[in-house]
Amino acid sequence: MGTTGDTLAAGNEAMVEAAFRTGDYEAAERTFQELLTRARADGDRALEAAVLDRQAMLMHFRALDDDDLGKADSDGEEALFQQALEIRRDLGDSAGTAESLFGVGLVHQVLRQDWDKAMPYYWEALDLADRHGDLLLRSEVHRHVGFYYAMSDLQSDKALEHLRISHELRAELGDPRWIPGGTIALGIAELADGLREQGLAHVRESIDQARQAGLSAHRVAWMQQFLAKAEAER
Repeated sequence: MGTTGDTLAAGNEAMVEAAFRTGDYEAAERTFQELLTRARADGDRALEAAVLDRQAMLMHFRALDDDDLGKADSDGEEALFQQALEIRRDLGDSAGTAESLFGVGLVHQVLRQDWDKAMPYYWEALDLADRHGDLLLRSEVHRHVGFYYAMSDLQSDKALEHLRISHELRAELGDPRWIPGGTIALGIAELADGLREQGLAHVRESIDQARQAGLSAHRVAWMQQFLAKAEAER
């Protein structure tokens, strides 16, 4: 039997595979629940926090799959992220703290459409992630800070800067499931900045990447719909 770290990694992999390809979260959900029970029985607070964070992210992926964010249990998701955040702060886990800060930011930004409440969490997450986080976490935080400058604060140069960093970090990570999202985000920002041909090229590239990575038909269809709309606008 592998270590709890191996089991957590396997659960996370099952969750990501469900989010990007299969839509079947049952294996990940079962793994996380078993690990949470074990962590609490053993008094392993670091593992408990990690699992709580992953359970919250699983809820987030499910909400995104539903297409109706109004149905999402934002309070339940936030509670899990906040529990993880409290433990990780107490343990002095900088990378974990950044991850859970980012999660709370997601609840406010994505589920509640509240940039004002999201950004304090994102700013703190950005500082910690750039110093302590892994490639994916850094990419994700830069991505959403880029969205802030593209959609709320409307500073296109800063939006492009953060989205380019996010895209480069995804490429460095090398997981083909995450790369198309970075490519299309960059393309969307370029289109908003008036870089039409460059932006369209990135959107088309993201569709090719998504197909090659075997992403779900739902994800590919959204990209295709965005491309068709962008091409029709003059």
